[in-house]
Amino acid sequence: DEMIAHMVDAEWEDRFNRKLARLLKAANLRYKVSLEQIDFTSKRNLDKNLLLRLANGDWIQKAENILITGPTGVGKSYIACALGHQAALNGFKIIYFSSVKLFSCLKYAKADGTYAKELKKIQKQHVLILDDFGLHPIDEQSKLILLELLEDRFGENSMIITSQFPVKTWHQIIANPTVADAICDRLIHNSYKIELDGDSMRKRQTHHSG
Repeated sequence: DEMIAHMVDAEWEDRFNRKLARLLKAANLRYKVSLEQIDFTSKRNLDKNLLLRLANGDWIQKAENILITGPTGVGKSYIACALGHQAALNGFKIIYFSSVKLFSCLKYAKADGTYAKELKKIQKQHVLILDDFGLHPIDEQSKLILLELLEDRFGENSMIITSQFPVKTWHQIIANPTVADAICDRLIHNSYKIELDGDSMRKRQTHHSG
């Protein structure tokens, strides 16, 4: 019996690992990191309890969003990827894009007629990670693409968005009042906000390793 139980465990673990590897490959995360690797000792206004609460993936089942803001180098993308990794551990499908890359991909797709297909592929993901939102000016076409993405995901699937700019300035960044209202309404409603501050982690790491 023990032997069979052991074989079943090994088979289950093997399947789990294969599925996880598949999910992580498809996710294409910028950093390959887990929640355990996050540094909670640095003073950057990071609530460990909130991250531990988010680890169980309930927020994904409820189609809630996570908005991570803060200055350059404070670890926004790192945390977003760790949450993405955790979501994959929980069996969810994730996809990661930098904002610029996502908008340019979808603009090309509009031009060559594959837009609907690309959009559908993104909408199938339980979590869309959009990194560095607002870092570059957002043209009108990109604003409408973002709105369409959000309308499809609203109440169905989740997003993690990172930005150097506080959430309260996103309306100005989008700079088209009607579209901005619609986007901010869908994003900010039903979201957890992680507002980081403090010195750049990158500077600190260079300092420590030097």
